Amino acid sequence: MSQLAPEIPDPHAVSVHELASALAEMVSHPGYPCLGARSVFHRDRATVRVYDELAGDGVAALLLADLRQFAATTDPDAGFASFVATFRGPCIEDERHFERLLWSQLGQLHNIDDQSWNEGVSADPTDEHFAFSAGGTAYFIVGLHPKASRDARRTPTPALVFNLHEQFEELRASGRFSRMRDKIRERDVNLQGTVNPMVADHGQDSEARQYSGRQVGPGWTAPFPPDKKEHQ
Repeated sequence: MSQLAPEIPDPHAVSVHELASALAEMVSHPGYPCLGARSVFHRDRATVRVYDELAGDGVAALLLADLRQFAATTDPDAGFASFVATFRGPCIEDERHFERLLWSQLGQLHNIDDQSWNEGVSADPTDEHFAFSAGGTAYFIVGLHPKASRDARRTPTPALVFNLHEQFEELRASGRFSRMRDKIRERDVNLQGTVNPMVADHGQDSEARQYSGRQVGPGWTAPFPPDKKEHQ
């Protein structure tokens, strides 16, 4: 387990509050590198919901409904805001297992979503302007799980963080993105000794490569839409 995250031996035996608190405890650790995530939790701008199994039966409908509610009730001008979907299971075997589940869950969301893809971003996961769209809102997604190779991604249970994509665009437009990026990289080095090799500059490569946190090769493509196959 990460030096940042508390241990939860049996996620099915604890309350929703305990699962949500575990994430908050991890992000509030002085060594946690992502300043955006720290700001979201510190300012009470994180909406945390707990579901049963990542990519499990019936989860997509619940998750999509909650994402729509989040988008409808969140003021993006009030500062960073994130929707955190945390799951009680399944037991993650390794980074590839989590990656498959992540894209399976996103595929299920896409299949039942009756709203058009957000027009401000690309639906092609190989495009540098790609972002995931749910309910017409664009998101940058960060996958977290117990088997992650990076400490900052290693959580007691699987989780998907849906960050409002327009906030990243606003950061770039204001000139603050580079400063925040450099500070996060510095903190990541302090935590783990190296910069996360999968963190690219926003808008220079498809962000789909970053979603699961697994280090992937140059020929990798996201298994999305669901009928596409993954390539290494």
